[in-house]
Amino acid sequence: MKLFECQGCRNTVHFENSVCVACRRQLGYAPERGTMTALEPAQVNEASPALLAAVGAPEQRYHFCANAAQGVCNWLVHESDGHSLCRSCRHNDMAPDLTVAGNRERWARLEQAKRQLFYSLLLWGLPTPIIGEDAREPLVFDLIGDVHSDQGVKTVLTGHDFGRITLNIAEADDDVREQRRVAMGEPYRTPLGHFRHEIGHYYWDLLVRDGGPLAEFRALFGDERGDYDQALQAYYANGAPRGWRESFISAYATAHPWEDFAETWAHYMHIVDTLETACSFGISLKPRHVANDHLEAAVDFDAYRADRIERILDAWTPISVAVNSLSRSLGQGDVYPFVLSQAMVGKLSFIHRLIGEQRARQTTRAAA
Repeated sequence: MKLFECQGCRNTVHFENSVCVACRRQLGYAPERGTMTALEPAQVNEASPALLAAVGAPEQRYHFCANAAQGVCNWLVHESDGHSLCRSCRHNDMAPDLTVAGNRERWARLEQAKRQLFYSLLLWGLPTPIIGEDAREPLVFDLIGDVHSDQGVKTVLTGHDFGRITLNIAEADDDVREQRRVAMGEPYRTPLGHFRHEIGHYYWDLLVRDGGPLAEFRALFGDERGDYDQALQAYYANGAPRGWRESFISAYATAHPWEDFAETWAHYMHIVDTLETACSFGISLKPRHVANDHLEAAVDFDAYRADRIERILDAWTPISVAVNSLSRSLGQGDVYPFVLSQAMVGKLSFIHRLIGEQRARQTTRAAA
């Protein structure tokens, strides 16, 4: 995630902001411009009182996403768009029960993570069809909690099913999520991590299953035609095989080729987005009193548009070592507690090519 600035006062602002702390202008993210946008009242007729104009570009007029009224969204919708909801929120189908105490705050935390997901998807030009667009598999989100009734509790499971991504709203609570992280033996568990993993399943359907490079996928990840439910049962019963770190990014990735792909996809997103942040801050590394030059790096490129996976990983290795070291100095665990083996490099390269080819097709369509 890159840094932004307020067009009114040039103060640094962040993706999560809705107000500039320096000049107090309203802020919103305009996805078609790819920037946080400072706003002022637009010169419009009384029929459109909610429209706001971008500071410095008064011809660009917006309204806030309808979910801004709930305090859960800071994205903008262009006046010509025709939707009341933003590019992220219009994919929602089921929202949490707001009569339950704390659910509005939980929803806001999940929506913040989902907007960060969509930030990346839109930059890459990946398909994000909504219901009603005549897509075989529209992208839909259910952000809901367990259902309590006289018959007991119906647990909502996080997962993906033919374009429908469900996330249990309890994952927005740090204490609940930490309990599940420890119980499941996971070194990393966040709402953003969930979204990035589940969207990996979605893009396996669109970019691999539906006419994509299936043979190459099977050579790298394994044959997905094996029984999925049986594979998961075997994983939960027996755990990951010995030596799994040589070929997989996580223990869960060993459960089935679909999970291996989704875990790899999520890690590709983690890496690219973090490198964009490092580039935005002008971060470079040249460790003192260390002879190993493999820890040197200069993140001076746009990772979202990098042509080679090697450039991304050459920067990522020293950055992840530095970030983990800083975290330990604060008494925290490693921020990125994973190791990228040579087998993982091959899998990440596969994801990199899939996304690059899709971005190239999107660019060609836009030019036409």
